[in-house]
Amino acid sequence: MPSFDTVLEPNLVELRNAVDQANKEIGNRFDFKGSSAKVELTEKSAKERELVLYADSDFQVDQVRDVLLARLAKRDVDVRFLDLSAKPQKLGGDKLKLVVKVKAGIDAEHGKKIQQALKASKLKVQGAIQGDAVRVSGAKKDDLQAAMALLRKEIADLPLTFNNFRD
Repeated sequence: MPSFDTVLEPNLVELRNAVDQANKEIGNRFDFKGSSAKVELTEKSAKERELVLYADSDFQVDQVRDVLLARLAKRDVDVRFLDLSAKPQKLGGDKLKLVVKVKAGIDAEHGKKIQQALKASKLKVQGAIQGDAVRVSGAKKDDLQAAMALLRKEIADLPLTFNNFRD
């Protein structure tokens, strides 16, 4: 039975390159001279990563975030992988830190949303949550391709990718 996996995986090589380029630009810009502005990519576990932005003021935090987002866009990393809802935290003195989580893996809530979208579409496909992915299977390849198009349209808040296509 033909099937594919719906996953949420950022391109980590491009993400790391974008962070390096952002740090290089921050080091070269005149408005950041003498400041502690920088971006770090930290890995808490195999699936959990964070971008930590450091700066000296709220304005500089916004500038660092803008530089990072521009570098991500140039490296074709979708910004929907980032959870930009966090607020800057005060460190010692006048230093600020902003922690931005990098989304990886489909959580249970979005997995159920994907399953409901597939059921409501009346396509002859089934979705099954398997860990961090949703396996979609159906009788025909055409139905699976229609399901991919449907998921791209319906679940617009996540940059879904499809892999492990089996015939």
